[in-house]
Amino acid sequence: MKASRIAAVGAVAGVAVLTLSAPAFAHVSVQPEGEAAKGGYAVVNFKVPNERDDASTTKLEVTFPTDHPLASVMPQPIDGWDIKVTKSKLDKPLEMHGKKIDEAVTKVTWTADDDAGIGPGFFQKFPVSVGTLPEKADELVFKALQTYSNKEVVRWIEVPREGQEEPDFPAPVLTLAEASADGHSHGASDGGAEDAKSDENAAAKTTAAADSGDAGGTDTTARVLGIVGIVVGAAGVAYGVLAGRRRADA
Repeated sequence: MKASRIAAVGAVAGVAVLTLSAPAFAHVSVQPEGEAAKGGYAVVNFKVPNERDDASTTKLEVTFPTDHPLASVMPQPIDGWDIKVTKSKLDKPLEMHGKKIDEAVTKVTWTADDDAGIGPGFFQKFPVSVGTLPEKADELVFKALQTYSNKEVVRWIEVPREGQEEPDFPAPVLTLAEASADGHSHGASDGGAEDAKSDENAAAKTTAAADSGDAGGTDTTARVLGIVGIVVGAAGVAYGVLAGRRRADA
């Protein structure tokens, strides 16, 4: 009985690890380079995996939050992709560096120059310098549409709710870090907050930080955890079988 319980626990552990690790690379997500601190600038990456075996991802549309509009949004050029930035008038103007801002970016669209796009089995990062980040929010929600070469559109627009299961098509959510004690942002957004006289300077500094970032740490960790889970589960099953044979032989 004891051996069979160990085998069952091992198998369940393996399945659980795989279940937890799979979402890490299954949908469109957004992550900062370093930290995205409140009140500062940051470079964020929209990570888009291709989930189809017979089609490429040829278009990504990301809608930026209107409840916390960002006055500065500057995408980084990507070879093979055309980028369109859409701005809209704000109901309530923002004040940035002593100037009134009456419009903000509401959407960024990346379109592949041809049907190559993101092929099956690959992913692509779309970097964007953003700022200033809101001081009174813990996260920003970006809704995204992913279009495939076969005209299929996947809508990553469902807002995750705390205490509830992750939706099937969750919208990318950027978690904001607290600013440092001196009131400045930290991590990848230091340059933008301290040298806020120029949006271009902020973008240049944060983009430099992005170039040194990890290209696939999250996916690698998830895959390693999945493999460990499989090994643990297999070992548990094997132990239970051997123990049963020993009792039978006795």
